[in-house]
Amino acid sequence: MPLEPTAQDTRPQTESARERGRDARRVAFATFVGTAIEWYDFFLYGAMAALVFGTLFFPTDDAQVSQLAALATFTVGFIARPLGGIVAGHFGDRVGRKRMLVLSLLLMGVATVGVGLLPTYGAIGVAAPVLLVTLRIMQGLAVGAEWGGAALMAVEHAPPNRRALYGAAPQLGVPVGAILANLILLLTFNLTGDSFLVWGWRVPFLISIALVLVGLVVRRQVSESPLFAKAVERTGTPKFNPLIRVLTKHPRSLLRAVFASIASASWGYVILVFILSYGSTTKLFSRPALLTMIIVASVLQVGAMLYAGLLADRLGRKRVALFGALGQVVMGLLFFPLFDSGVFWLAMMACLLASIALSAQYGPLPALLSEQFPTEVRYTGVSVGYMFGNILGGGLVPLVGAALVAATGTSFSVGLYMLFLSVVTAVAVLLTPETASVSLDDQALSSR
Repeated sequence: MPLEPTAQDTRPQTESARERGRDARRVAFATFVGTAIEWYDFFLYGAMAALVFGTLFFPTDDAQVSQLAALATFTVGFIARPLGGIVAGHFGDRVGRKRMLVLSLLLMGVATVGVGLLPTYGAIGVAAPVLLVTLRIMQGLAVGAEWGGAALMAVEHAPPNRRALYGAAPQLGVPVGAILANLILLLTFNLTGDSFLVWGWRVPFLISIALVLVGLVVRRQVSESPLFAKAVERTGTPKFNPLIRVLTKHPRSLLRAVFASIASASWGYVILVFILSYGSTTKLFSRPALLTMIIVASVLQVGAMLYAGLLADRLGRKRVALFGALGQVVMGLLFFPLFDSGVFWLAMMACLLASIALSAQYGPLPALLSEQFPTEVRYTGVSVGYMFGNILGGGLVPLVGAALVAATGTSFSVGLYMLFLSVVTAVAVLLTPETASVSLDDQALSSR
């Protein structure tokens, strides 16, 4: 007859479980902090592209042409993101997730501070926009490297029954980064005269120095992913190319990851970037009013994403993500009629409803995507899938949206475009198998 464990026997196990729980929470916080800083930098660029970069770096006689040129540089960052995901995924699957997280944050900090120090077109001519695009590409590479690593670190450290909740932690960096960026913008808009155009726009970029230093300290203190460490202990460093392995062994998972990532990225940039440009150009609302809408919507997203992660652990990733995708389909029809009313509270309601749908689909996404790939190629699969989804969705939205409004004279065409992207994501989520009960460790073993 087996002996019952004594209190002394169970104490080490209990302490070990508590330590793992503390470590998981520490990692979730570190991924959130770093991601918030990176998205602060990324959204700050998007806001400045929508507001002043056309005048400062692409001056023409046609203000709309200048703005389209500035928004095109915003899109360039998205084109660079898959390359960042491929490179970081390659090394993240071979040498570890933690190093890539630190390097991505450092790269983003250097690029953002560089933008803040960059001379304008009036000072150095065509070299200014060339350097701006170069720094924007660096930002894109950094974000491409960042998201997959942050998502995996949170999910792979999490308790098995809390992977979606912990995986939502780096997602919170998106709305929190937007809140930080727009609060800083609200403060700098209070500068008098031409001070904002002359030097005030640089201040938010230079503030990034302090934020990045904080993020680096926090990230250097976390431990490597236990699943990655265990996989390397079993088989050693992989000798194959992770990207080739994903393309040949997991093509369906990769395609589902791409299309499942489109709608949330698209709606995120409608709410956080496009309405700032569109609302200012059409003069529907003042800049402070638009920034207020973005900040309030971002605050709602923080709570909604956490709740979506919690529900995804209880009800399944697929059910919650599909609810969000269908909600985004509906908002394709409702968002712009409400926003174009010119009534602040109706436009605010449009942003809040879209944020709820976005959060329901975006919150469970790290767990949903991470569970589609084995440990040996998970960084690459998640990063490449998510980043290509962002190109097809989010990266093109500000540029395509502005072009559609210019071509049709109405925002309804943008709403139809968003509806189409949301339908694509809904179908992809519907075709994705439920993975809430999958053991990530077992998945790694079965792939060998």
